[in-house]
Amino acid sequence: MLPRIVVMGRPNVGKSTLFNRLAGRRIAIVDDTPGVTRDRKETVARVAGRDVLLVDTAGLEEAPPETIPGRMRASSEAALQGADLVLFVVDARTGLTPADRAFAQWLRRRGKPVLLLANKAEGRLGAANSLEAYELGLGAPLPVSGEHGDGFGELHDEIRAALPPEPEEEEEGDPNRPLRLAIVGRPNAGKSTLLNALLGEERMITGPEPGLTRDSVAVQWTDETGKPVRLVDTAGLRRRARITQALEQMSTAATIAALKECEVAVLVIDGVQGMDEQDLRIARLAEREGRGIVIAFNKWDAVEDRNVARRRLEDVLTASLAQLKGVLVVPLSAATGRGVDQLMPTVREAYETWNRRIPTGALNRWFEGALERHAPPLVNGKRLKLRYATMPKARPPTLAIFGTRAEQMPEDYRRYLVNSFREAFDMPGVPIRVNLRGTENPYADAEQ
Repeated sequence: MLPRIVVMGRPNVGKSTLFNRLAGRRIAIVDDTPGVTRDRKETVARVAGRDVLLVDTAGLEEAPPETIPGRMRASSEAALQGADLVLFVVDARTGLTPADRAFAQWLRRRGKPVLLLANKAEGRLGAANSLEAYELGLGAPLPVSGEHGDGFGELHDEIRAALPPEPEEEEEGDPNRPLRLAIVGRPNAGKSTLLNALLGEERMITGPEPGLTRDSVAVQWTDETGKPVRLVDTAGLRRRARITQALEQMSTAATIAALKECEVAVLVIDGVQGMDEQDLRIARLAEREGRGIVIAFNKWDAVEDRNVARRRLEDVLTASLAQLKGVLVVPLSAATGRGVDQLMPTVREAYETWNRRIPTGALNRWFEGALERHAPPLVNGKRLKLRYATMPKARPPTLAIFGTRAEQMPEDYRRYLVNSFREAFDMPGVPIRVNLRGTENPYADAEQ
């Protein structure tokens, strides 16, 4: 088990900047707007010469439990449960606030090991400005600058001394590589509620307010089959014309990055509203990135006429998403948990299809049959001579078709081959790539 280091403090003291600096790469969104981080983020990082689980949390605020700040604080408090070390961050530039004092007192009662960090302490006056933090009773404050990296050598030394001793024999991790799964969709479709339902805990802040999730949040999880999953909840994607604020632009960029890194994307659709053009854009984006796709038809318990809703969804998929013919759909209710148990088996099924390779012999028997059923068309008065096909890679399934002037193949014949391949080898709902590779005719010059 990796030691768990949790970064805590009130809003806008630079926790996410410190988190990114310790992680060695930009993971959490950083902005001057207070409260950008709403859900805790986790990553495995090399800190103080050891692999640790580093956790960034939302800012600690005094607020009623039902409000967004109140739910953010509850999430941060939950992160503290399994912490081996807490990095409590204050702002050396602005000095201590009543909130700093209140939360320092709260931390002392929890009995966790704490390192007090006076952030934004760059420059000659940085160390002097940090001295005020002594009065918090959490030991000597360590002046650092998350933005510029000042004081991080000493910080690594202090972390090394504060962590529990490293075991003589490290526990061996699961040899299976985790399935990378991203939950995507429009704002307020129920993505975070679905993640919580899968995990069986209130891991993400949820509520009726759209846009609660601002960053992509990764969670390591083991499903009911005992296999590891790296589950990523993302911010809702709106139409580009509606994205005006810099913070939302960063959220959108983080969502697209998560989509590019995943293996299977679960597209969450509001079952009451149905699939709209923005849902289709997200599905097409996942298809262009070559990801496996499963549609979670959420809020199924609130749909009045389910037969009509299902037919409408199938009509939209057939008319507007033909390149993902047969995409798997799971009706569920993330809020009540009904149908959620069917999601991961469907995801595993989509992953196996997305990862499947077809032997060359079987592939060419299909290819010969497809050419016999529908001969290649004429292009500029000459018929295409397609010779054979190979499958150089899966993830997603990719065909390479060789032949004279193969690169001139019309789009409708390419679609015919894709649909025939999908049907022959039972590959519903996954992107299928076709690479066309023409071969030169050695007698072309002699014919002229």
